[in-house]
Amino acid sequence: MKVMWRSAAMLSLLNRARAAVTMPKAQLSTDSTLKTLPFVKEQSDHHSASKSSDKDAFDKQRHEIGKHVSGRAKVDILLKTLSGLDDSKEAVYGSLDAWVAWEQKFPTVLLKNALIDLEKEHQWHKIIQVIKWMLSKGQGNTLGTYEQLIVALDMDHRAEEAHMFWVKKIGNDLHSVSWQLCKCMMGIYYRNNMLEHLIKLFKGLEAFNRNPPEKQIVRKVANAYEMLGMLEEKDHVLEKYNHLFVKSKKKKKPVIVACPGK
Repeated sequence: MKVMWRSAAMLSLLNRARAAVTMPKAQLSTDSTLKTLPFVKEQSDHHSASKSSDKDAFDKQRHEIGKHVSGRAKVDILLKTLSGLDDSKEAVYGSLDAWVAWEQKFPTVLLKNALIDLEKEHQWHKIIQVIKWMLSKGQGNTLGTYEQLIVALDMDHRAEEAHMFWVKKIGNDLHSVSWQLCKCMMGIYYRNNMLEHLIKLFKGLEAFNRNPPEKQIVRKVANAYEMLGMLEEKDHVLEKYNHLFVKSKKKKKPVIVACPGK
């Protein structure tokens, strides 16, 4: 409805602009053409300014209406719209474009709330589409958003795509990526039998002197070595991080929150 309204408004402005600069030939004689050109130019400039003014007024009215709708209501409207769509990229992106057009600033917080609700409903495919749309707008370029995307890709049975995204956006910055995010990616590799990638990631972290903070990570790496028939490497990693398996009553080891789908 919003897209149709905007299209109709812009078409009306375009027709008015065309009418303003178009004059019947009968009214223009050869002798008077040069005399009337300044007037025609003045009229054209006037209507161009009017067209711009009308568009600004339309945008202002649209934004004013948006101010009177609560954030929760906006999120609900988006969720209801998305739930009624098929999974085509064109349909979802078009609806998101129409929804965000009512905001003066990109509604990052509202979209994060919408993504949380979609996660609760296990709408992984829609989550992927929303995040990819955000990224296409130059928004949401944070590690938190990246984690949401790779988790959704894994849950949508697209582990290979999650791996490609990791390599492109995250894997080249292993000296600063959180262990939580690394553990999440290792879990994806482990569940999807992508064991070589798991070991490569672990070694990459070790290269930056980043040792695993908990034994669950070491277990996955050791199991990966075993399944690949690399028993010496398995024994080596277990011996190297044996201290993580020794229970201590004096100090509890920090626990990293696992990503969904573990």
